[in-house]
Amino acid sequence: MFLPVDPTGAAVDVAGLEAALRDAVHGEVRFDAGSKGAYVTDGSNYRQVPIGVVIPRDVEAGARAVEVCARFGAPVLSRGGGTSLAGQTTNTAVIIDWSKYCDALVSVDPDARTCVVEPGLVLDELNRQLSDVRLQFGPKPSTHSHCALGGMIGNNSCGASAQAYGKTVDNVRRLEVLTYDGTRMWVGPTSKAERTRIVAEGGRRAEIHEGLDRIVTEYLADIRRGYPKIPRRVSGYNLDSLLPENDFDVAKTLVGSEGTLVTVLRAELDLVPVPPSQSLLVLGYDDICSAADDVPRLLEHCSPGQLEALDGRMAQLMREEHAYLDSLHALPEGDSWLLVQFSGDSQDDVDEQAHALLRAVGRSEKDPAVAFSDDPAREQEMLRAREAGLGVTARPPDDRDTWEGWEDSAVPPERLGDYLRDLKDLFDDFGYDHPSLYGHFGQGCVHTRIPFGLTTVDGVADFRRFLERAADLVAAYGGSLSGEHGDGQARGELLTRMFGERLVAAFGELKALFDPGNRMNPGKVVDPNPVDGQLRLGPAWRPATVRTHFGYPEDEHSFSRAVLRCVGIGNCRSHHGGVMCPSYRATQEEEHSTRGRARLLFEMLDGHADSAITDGWRSTEVRDALDLCLACKGCKSDCPTGVDMATYKAEFLAHHYAGRPRPAAHYSMGWLPLWARLSRIAPSLVNSALHAPGLADAGKRLAGVDGARQAPVFARESFLQWWRARGTYEPDPGDPRAVVLWPDTFSTYFHPAIARSAVRVLEDAGFHVAVPTRPVCCGLTWISTGQLTVAKQVLRHTLGVLRPWIEAGTPVIGLEPSCTAVFRADAPELLSADPDVRRLAERFRTFAEHLVEHAPEDWRPPALARQAMVQTHCHQHAITHDDADRELMRRAHIDAEVLDEGCCGLAGNFGFERGHHEVSMAVAEQGVLPAVRAASPAALLLADGFSCRTQIEQAGTGRRALHLAEALALGLDGVLPAHLPEHLAERPAEPSRLGRWATTAVAAALTAVPAAVAAHRVRRRS
Repeated sequence: MFLPVDPTGAAVDVAGLEAALRDAVHGEVRFDAGSKGAYVTDGSNYRQVPIGVVIPRDVEAGARAVEVCARFGAPVLSRGGGTSLAGQTTNTAVIIDWSKYCDALVSVDPDARTCVVEPGLVLDELNRQLSDVRLQFGPKPSTHSHCALGGMIGNNSCGASAQAYGKTVDNVRRLEVLTYDGTRMWVGPTSKAERTRIVAEGGRRAEIHEGLDRIVTEYLADIRRGYPKIPRRVSGYNLDSLLPENDFDVAKTLVGSEGTLVTVLRAELDLVPVPPSQSLLVLGYDDICSAADDVPRLLEHCSPGQLEALDGRMAQLMREEHAYLDSLHALPEGDSWLLVQFSGDSQDDVDEQAHALLRAVGRSEKDPAVAFSDDPAREQEMLRAREAGLGVTARPPDDRDTWEGWEDSAVPPERLGDYLRDLKDLFDDFGYDHPSLYGHFGQGCVHTRIPFGLTTVDGVADFRRFLERAADLVAAYGGSLSGEHGDGQARGELLTRMFGERLVAAFGELKALFDPGNRMNPGKVVDPNPVDGQLRLGPAWRPATVRTHFGYPEDEHSFSRAVLRCVGIGNCRSHHGGVMCPSYRATQEEEHSTRGRARLLFEMLDGHADSAITDGWRSTEVRDALDLCLACKGCKSDCPTGVDMATYKAEFLAHHYAGRPRPAAHYSMGWLPLWARLSRIAPSLVNSALHAPGLADAGKRLAGVDGARQAPVFARESFLQWWRARGTYEPDPGDPRAVVLWPDTFSTYFHPAIARSAVRVLEDAGFHVAVPTRPVCCGLTWISTGQLTVAKQVLRHTLGVLRPWIEAGTPVIGLEPSCTAVFRADAPELLSADPDVRRLAERFRTFAEHLVEHAPEDWRPPALARQAMVQTHCHQHAITHDDADRELMRRAHIDAEVLDEGCCGLAGNFGFERGHHEVSMAVAEQGVLPAVRAASPAALLLADGFSCRTQIEQAGTGRRALHLAEALALGLDGVLPAHLPEHLAERPAEPSRLGRWATTAVAAALTAVPAAVAAHRVRRRS
């Protein structure tokens, strides 16, 4: 197959290229539709289907991939985190993804304060590895948890810390680079004598250095005059780095070239000391322009480490989205704010810097428009709120999508206020109401997202006209089109408005010198694709209209719009902290990140003629990408735009398997509530069968369960059996102290001690407990396996059973976080037209929420006076949160260490399904299990989730976890033993003689089944 490739129209022998890459490259070579779909776009407005993807296992393999591509004339695009906002990392090219394997910190020289890195190393990971020597890489973009150093070099990234440390270009010492035609060399500052020596040696290296000399000589006056003298100029190639006074620095010239000139193989970077102490001063203003006006005055009196700004619009969006509320509460009076961070060798030093600034500008710490903090945790929380600007502003609650395109312009700081006023007037001219304005005001860099109409002809025409006028505006202010994110396709076409024709011609000569065939990331910066071309949406975008099971009320009841929540920020590619995205952390695969899956679903909707996915809901590529989604819902809370991949997965599975057989696990674990009820016939026999040698293995194979997993043990007496035998008086639904305890499958049939303990504690707090004795279920297991028609039937039945309590407004108390999350989130979306489901969602509470917020004022939980390590269930993290649990533990005198180690890895049925065990354990070993093993034997181990407790117990930690209700119930008895009592975890009953006979007979029968089926297939084929 030969594929035409933009911009030259040259054809590439794709089949031959793929075969050659597989033969020559030590790595993963992927030309399948799923891989291409995952890389089809980045964080920008642009979309181009790649030729293929290469994931080299080492730097040498990456170099060989470039060599093979050059042999076939195929364009090449290097990619790290893929978060570029200007379209640099999407192209019809062979994408080389360095982030999975080429992520080594090669060397560190603490004395020289330098290090050598490979291009795929993530910034936060580099700084973590440097922590022992108290050094760090200075530039810190808001994507620091997942941006790769190679991408930072390609984009000349900055971030808030550039106020103190400059841009990436200011911190690069040398680069090892590879040209498309195979020239490999280290480059850096190059003296005249060194250049003479290189030229004398001859060859391609000499040609390059001679050409650089010629370009800087010919355009010397243009370079001196044409580059704005501002701290945040990122647009254009860095020809100014070739000036004599800048040491003819070839490495710095290549920084920010966005992969259009060379491939970066390694980099030698300058490092800076980690500041021992920091403080934060926040100043309030009436509006963002007034705040900008005050920036020059502040800079006259201080040299801050950061000088950031956010406006009232962003604060409004945070309130509406219930995000960063603690940070907002810490803000002083005002409608816009400047955040000034000071760094120094001591706390006294940084405190004095802040107070000196206040004195200099005539303000006081007692001023209601001033807030001061020297609490590092509080400062980081407030700065994280500023970092979250892109996510907060991308999907405003008023449903006006906003887009990049003019998201990082920069002007001289002393002219910033006037520039913002003119920019706001420009917004008004185009009817772009209320874009938030924020950013790195200490360096004159402004961030914003604008509600461009990118799906209509008129909207796209306005988009182009706005960018042209905005480019003229920023040039008139002596500024830069880009102050942080680079040019790519978003601004490449506008560069003449900033630099003029001659300098843009010089850029073209530089491109031709390094890449004469225009094969390195073509169509970006030089000879760029149109700013309104190759749009991810565009007037021709026609996504399929699909009927769905979930209602998507926050997305205009549209699955297509829900998928568009992903704007490519890439927080799902972080390595530590939070929950999102466990499968990416285990695999380091773009396809198995939340973003990668969202990209594939976008392609599946078939909105473009060249969509990578062509078979819609039946797509095996989408199914495979979603297969390793743990449905943890971490993305619903941790993704800045609220992508809910667990819901999208359930929706997809419902359509994918409609009218055809499902995997065995969907029948075994998807119907678990039914099998659990049937287990009451003979629980001992069932347990014996599930754990009998031979029979258990055969059963796992038939049920689609991984052979490494042990089946959970059914309790001898279920909670409902215990409840009925107890003969408790059933309170009237109108009783003001009545509560319904939800009998979830896990707390009823597997760990009934939890439900019994909850009854004990609730009654001690003065509540009258009721328990539904007719079968009820939340439908969780049917939802997670995409059996949504059944799930809705189950939920409707449950609503009927609960109707008297719903009508009376009786609170329902959930013990299992995943089941509670269903009623709080999933059920209202599945049955969005049913008023009862909304009423139930409003009254469904966690155990801790009810005790903290509704227990009598004179009730106190037992004082346990114990340390505890707490693993928060993912659904609790995402939906119900753990604020009430923390408060209840505080009142119970539990010194709780709440883990921030991500998902446990079991995630309901996921960790039990065949083929998932390795990923499940890899997820657990990234944080949860090591933390559990390291916990003090005397500390309580608390985990409210059944999955979390099961993973901890089955992973050989030697520990068993309690539910918080169990710990409190034991405390009521005045005894909390160091080790878990036997009654808290049921054990398989010893099989009776009849049970042993039955299991042996069934085992023999099941063993014969595969042989009989195989023989039948042989006969049928013959």
